[in-house]
Amino acid sequence: MNQDPNVIMMKGALKPSLVVGILGLILSTWLQGSAGLYGALLAQLVVLVFFLVNIGVASMTKSTDPIATMALAMFSYFSKILILGAMMFAIGKFTDNEDIHRMSFGLTAIALTFAWLGGEIRAYLKLKLHLPLPQNPSNK
Repeated sequence: MNQDPNVIMMKGALKPSLVVGILGLILSTWLQGSAGLYGALLAQLVVLVFFLVNIGVASMTKSTDPIATMALAMFSYFSKILILGAMMFAIGKFTDNEDIHRMSFGLTAIALTFAWLGGEIRAYLKLKLHLPLPQNPSNK
């Protein structure tokens, strides 16, 4: 079964992220009520969308020129930073802490990021991708 490594890494990252996300929802709701619930839900949405966009860009550009891949990756990162900044501005400007608990958002987003990256790294290490080695000139 020769599956796309990006899909395998995504599946490996989704499992720990799901566990951490559910724990974040339960803990945030228990400690902060509905504001904690909304903060944790928003954090899950942001983290999942951002990492899924990364995997999408990697899947789309796996057979393109390395310079085009780098340009798309940089554009993706720059756009995500701008979108996240605009979203944080809107949340800070147009909502109260009683609506969306910012600490619940922040802690859940950090925990989800670590869970996603840990799961992705674990899945990548299980892939055991073999890279072609250059030919030894003395063997010719």
